[in-house]
Amino acid sequence: GAVVVRFNFRGVGESQGAYSDGIGETEDLLAIHSWLTHQYPQLPLWLSGFSFGSFVAARGAEILKANGMPARELLLVAPPVHHYPFDEIENTGCPVTVVQGEDDEVVPAEQVFRWAEQTPLAPDLVRFPDCGHFFHGKLVDLKEVAASHLPG
Repeated sequence: GAVVVRFNFRGVGESQGAYSDGIGETEDLLAIHSWLTHQYPQLPLWLSGFSFGSFVAARGAEILKANGMPARELLLVAPPVHHYPFDEIENTGCPVTVVQGEDDEVVPAEQVFRWAEQTPLAPDLVRFPDCGHFFHGKLVDLKEVAASHLPG
């Protein structure tokens, strides 16, 4: 009952284009959403993103909500709240889960925890002790968290 799309952002791997601070990447996400809704109009949308991808997913969710097409669930893994304006995202119209490693060497975990407490998104925060940015040795646990937060 689900279709999964994973894509490379602009300029990553074999993809065309160049990085555009999350703006163009969000446009790409919205284009994929448009294609998916035409191909699979009966299926709900679940969005997730890791690191930079979590910013794109959150921005996309807010835009889709504003256009009357909210996602059913939003999963943000290691969101770089210190680098992108997550505080400007105020209404995604869906439940939000944030997963953060407590020993993240890329994203300051304490800033994520503080943002999660203050944002109007009111996310369910899942903390991973003894875990860095790439969830080495914890990917099975991360998979279980993701599966438990996605509607079945």
